[in-house]
Amino acid sequence: MKQSMKSGFVTLIGRPNVGKSTLMNRLIGQKIAITSKKPQTTRNRIQTVYTDSERGQIVFVDTPGIHKAKNRLGEYMVNVAEKSLKEVDVILWLVEPVEYIGAGEQHIIDKLKKVTTPVILVVNKTDTVKKETVLLSIDTYRKVYDFAEIVPLSAMKGDNTDVLCEQIFKYLPYGPMFYDEDTITDQPERQIVAEMIREKALHALDEEVPHGIAVSIDRMKGRKGARIMDIDATIICERDSHKGIIIGKGGATLKKIGTNARFEIERLLECHVNLKLWVKVKKDWRDSDFLIKNFGYKDDNA
Repeated sequence: MKQSMKSGFVTLIGRPNVGKSTLMNRLIGQKIAITSKKPQTTRNRIQTVYTDSERGQIVFVDTPGIHKAKNRLGEYMVNVAEKSLKEVDVILWLVEPVEYIGAGEQHIIDKLKKVTTPVILVVNKTDTVKKETVLLSIDTYRKVYDFAEIVPLSAMKGDNTDVLCEQIFKYLPYGPMFYDEDTITDQPERQIVAEMIREKALHALDEEVPHGIAVSIDRMKGRKGARIMDIDATIICERDSHKGIIIGKGGATLKKIGTNARFEIERLLECHVNLKLWVKVKKDWRDSDFLIKNFGYKDDNA
């Protein structure tokens, strides 16, 4: 092992919908974390791995957005996000290029003041505003916290993400890699497939429904002698009225979710996929510890 090699853990934090999953997918060059414009898209702590044969390895920990919890699932998500701040080598705090600091950002600043981990401020979505706005935003944040570095970038376009990687390596400890070079994520395939189906449901559904859905993979089996994967999955919702919305008129919405999800899953698994979807109602599952764990939201360190 070269002594110049560095390896460490980096967490991405920020308010919901600031682009954490988009940035992580961009940095590792493959889609692992699901993205949507709706809050609470990321529910689990997802680890993805960026390996550079010269510099070393960055293990990204994508956490749920830090927000005010309204139910047991919300509490679980916030606990996961806040606990990761003390367990990593570098914190990336993603913000949007705005000239004021809102209550949500102030809440995160208060949390950061309790940790000694170096914090890199990432001003995302620079492609959506003028350069002056980005500079004013940097100046605003610089006054409220002593950041190790500040990096403006566009996760969507990939602008300046190479600079971010350079800055991250600067703060990582020297040491061997945690994963072999081919590893991209610690998530089992079934979990990624379930999340891809949930992403397509988020895209297809009305505002009030997505928070109350989970996806469970009932069967995932490859056919002998053929490059075909049979997948049976169930979309869980909290109300009978939501079930009707998810299925849609004549099954149209469910069909759209299935078609879009199958396309993504085939790219991931590199084979043909036969996907069958069902919808079930489990009332108030987000307040049931048993059901939260049952649908894959496990806090291993709790």
